[in-house]
Amino acid sequence: MRSAVFLDRDGTINEDVGYLDRLERLTLFPWSIDAVRLLNAAGFCVVVLTNQRGVATGVISEEFVDTLHGEMRDRFSTGGASIERFYYCPHDATAPIERYRRDCSCRKPKPGMALQAIDDFGIDPTRSFVVGDRWSDVAVARNIGATGILVRTGYGVTQAAQAGRPADAIVAADLMAATVRILAEAEG
Repeated sequence: MRSAVFLDRDGTINEDVGYLDRLERLTLFPWSIDAVRLLNAAGFCVVVLTNQRGVATGVISEEFVDTLHGEMRDRFSTGGASIERFYYCPHDATAPIERYRRDCSCRKPKPGMALQAIDDFGIDPTRSFVVGDRWSDVAVARNIGATGILVRTGYGVTQAAQAGRPADAIVAADLMAATVRILAEAEG
């Protein structure tokens, strides 16, 4: 079974601009491609897990999400890095668009997207990591038996400062710092 790194999207690998509704608003953090390339070189399967409530509210379409993920895949590929797959949840329990209105198992912090990736790629969650800028990302790690790392980019600065965070929480400055930690743990 493979080891994996499950990455959140907005605030972790690219700037969080609210609803990312146009390609020209996509700005990858300067270290994102390098971090993924290092993870690939170490043999990790890298996948993205992202909640996309904007679909449920009608701000963005599923077609645009697919186009955006294709653009991101191309940018990473051009930089010599590979994201195996982008998984997204378009659902929300209070969605104004009825077909997306449900309390699903794929909306983080629930583990549905991660479990699908585990099945799709033969991933061993106990040898894997989840990296994101919200505690809900770290909760996905706990829900699948992986190690969670909160990054201080995006919402991570305010999330890290919250009282009541998990006592064993791992917090890193950004995705590159998280990658260094992951690689060190993989070697140890």
